[in-house]
Amino acid sequence: MEDHSDTSSGWIDCEDRLPSNGQRVLAVVPNNEVLMPGKASFEMRDVIVLRFMENFFSSQSDRADSHGRHFWSGEGASNQYFKAVTHWMPMPQAPRPTDEDQDGRD
Repeated sequence: MEDHSDTSSGWIDCEDRLPSNGQRVLAVVPNNEVLMPGKASFEMRDVIVLRFMENFFSSQSDRADSHGRHFWSGEGASNQYFKAVTHWMPMPQAPRPTDEDQDGRD
């Protein structure tokens, strides 16, 4: 298998490797339109947070045949069929507050 991963940026090609079942990741969904809350318009969001659901459609052969047996569960209304995601990367760790950060807050 040819390696399509862009290791310099951290993105992993879905053809090379998939996340662990249930893992939350940053995912690339090219030309992904998102309806913005409170607006009647869409914005393009190519990178979104998704959870990888391994073998999600394994008991639904018609859906597995159409969309692939795996699924990407989104937050809100951002679910994606397996084939829609091209690349992913693990979620980064949140920054840890330092004593200096704590002292500057009331």
